[in-house]
Amino acid sequence: MPDLLLELFSEEIPARMQAKAADDLRRMVTDKLVAEGLVYEGAKAFATPRRLALTVHGIPARQPDLKTERRGPKMGAPDAAVQGFLKATGLNSLDEAKIQRDPKGDFYIALIEKPGRDAIDVLAEILPVIIRTFPWPKSMRWGARSGKPGSLSWVRPLHAITATFGPETEEPDVVKFSVDGIETGQTTYGHRFMAPAAISVRRFEDYEAKLKAAKVILDPQARKDIIFADAKELTFAQGFELVEDQVLLDEVSGLVEWPVVMMGSFEPEYLAIPEEVIRATIRNNQKCFVVRDSKTGKLTNKFVLTANIEAADGGKTIVSGNERVIRPRLSDAKFFYETDLKTKLEDRLPKFEQIVFHEKLGTQAARIKRIERLAAEIAPLVGADVAKATRAAHLAKADLLTEVVGEFPEVQGLMGKYYALAQGEDASVAAACEEHYKPQGPTDRVPTDPVSVAVALADKIDTLVGFWAIDEKPTGSKDPYALRRAALGVIRLIAENNLRLSLMKVAASALAGLSVKSADVEKLPSDLLAFFADRLKVQLREQGARHDLVDAVFALGGQDDLLMIVRRVEALGKFLESDDGKNLLAGIKRASNILGIEEKKDKRAFDGAPDAALYGLDEEKALAKAIGEVQAEASAAVAREDFAAAMSAMAKLRPPVDAFFDKVRVNDDDPKVRENRLKLLNEIRSATRAVADFSKIQD
Repeated sequence: MPDLLLELFSEEIPARMQAKAADDLRRMVTDKLVAEGLVYEGAKAFATPRRLALTVHGIPARQPDLKTERRGPKMGAPDAAVQGFLKATGLNSLDEAKIQRDPKGDFYIALIEKPGRDAIDVLAEILPVIIRTFPWPKSMRWGARSGKPGSLSWVRPLHAITATFGPETEEPDVVKFSVDGIETGQTTYGHRFMAPAAISVRRFEDYEAKLKAAKVILDPQARKDIIFADAKELTFAQGFELVEDQVLLDEVSGLVEWPVVMMGSFEPEYLAIPEEVIRATIRNNQKCFVVRDSKTGKLTNKFVLTANIEAADGGKTIVSGNERVIRPRLSDAKFFYETDLKTKLEDRLPKFEQIVFHEKLGTQAARIKRIERLAAEIAPLVGADVAKATRAAHLAKADLLTEVVGEFPEVQGLMGKYYALAQGEDASVAAACEEHYKPQGPTDRVPTDPVSVAVALADKIDTLVGFWAIDEKPTGSKDPYALRRAALGVIRLIAENNLRLSLMKVAASALAGLSVKSADVEKLPSDLLAFFADRLKVQLREQGARHDLVDAVFALGGQDDLLMIVRRVEALGKFLESDDGKNLLAGIKRASNILGIEEKKDKRAFDGAPDAALYGLDEEKALAKAIGEVQAEASAAVAREDFAAAMSAMAKLRPPVDAFFDKVRVNDDDPKVRENRLKLLNEIRSATRAVADFSKIQD
């Protein structure tokens, strides 16, 4: 079957847009093909700085013919309705229609046959629409063609469109269409400097091969592999080690079509700057990788750059040019760093009085005071020294006003640690200046130093409570203040450090430190707890756990000890994987369903203790006895936080529950016996609630 080759050749596409653009092109074209009845075998898209390309193979040469039935008016309908039906279906007369018998009457039916079109004609129709409606994050209009202003919005000026279609064994045809005066053809171009001449291509295989011969590596992953392998080899050959950076690698591969890796250097005196600042300077300004000494593990005064050309002088001029740019940048960074060291962190704090954190939450200075107070309260709960936690909270935000962080915001916190150590602060205090922002994502490291943990919790909980108090909660996909991330950070800090903490109490304490007037202040801690429950479900789901078990535990109420919730959910999950757990869940669900139906019917609850004198069957007596024993045993196990033992106790209910439903008719003819048996079912529900609300668990 035929294959499609499509290339959109333009000026340089920003590196950050290339991967999504390639994916969008593949998705849009293949979705349209399928919608037109052209089911393809495979598709792959590519991007370089100057082109988007797509190959789709195994496309049928022609659309299938379509036969559809269209129902018309009843026999004997007014002439206007009949004429409208004939016109809409293309029939000449009602003699060409069928008659369909129906209980509501006899109706005319038109059989409409729509012959399929050649796939190349379909492509000529859909491709220009896709190009004109392509979803670039930013686009531009440019230049006039034939005296008329350009009408196409594209990321950068579009110069050529290659579009061919045909089977592998034949010469492909050009898919003929034009966009803003650009006619499709079979002509593309190689590397801008090393092979700029026009290239005639037929299908994807020779297109890719001819581009490579013209110094263009089409596949982005291939360019990444070349850059990474050559950089590793170059650094290793000189006794160094490349500092890997996947984000930078992705970006650099989008800046070049023919990657050539080289090494440059800078003056050793700049190594006095913190490594992270050197890396940020070189990375941000020149898109270069930094290098470590493989023996000491420290940064060297070398860097690795990726050029887009094989230079005649072996790259000496390119390396020298990069060195000339990097040198003054490092000089600036060194000046900023040395200037920052002259001012103590606490001396910067008065400036926060003039910086508003949020118009409804006051200044940064007010927020720092809240975090200090909250960190001091949390410190004893997490085993941290109160004085150190207070001091760390006092200094943690100060580096936001330094020159280095102003230039490189990504090193905030880290520079606070360096400056704190330089002015003689305790190591835990300095570490907390960096770590109180952590964890910032699911893969980020969780602090373990108690001082860092106390300040990190105080910072995140103050943020959550503050924005909750002013009703700035996340909505749908919008979360401008990263509150979901803050909540997940709190969960990870507690769970991974095995902390026993009452979130309700801490949230209430944080709320007391706010000067916000809210009508729902009293409900705020419990409302926030529900948000934590949702975030915990997300966390557990990502770890492969069942999120419905979180509902089953939270439904018991008064559960704000996240560590205990996690442990209870883990034990419940293991229990429900066993045969005893599965069968007991089925029995409890059956009891709950019967109770629900009968309570609705009688408009009453069947609570209260059953009357033992009304037990007429051994199965009733056995179940009542088991419930009493299990309830006591499970409650005792939960009280000592032995959830595995609580589950084992629950398992003892399975045989008597099974026997009860096998031998006992709940809705007995005697109203008193019926009521008593329903009360016994309620006892099952009550007993199991010592562990979880089983009604919340999905089958």
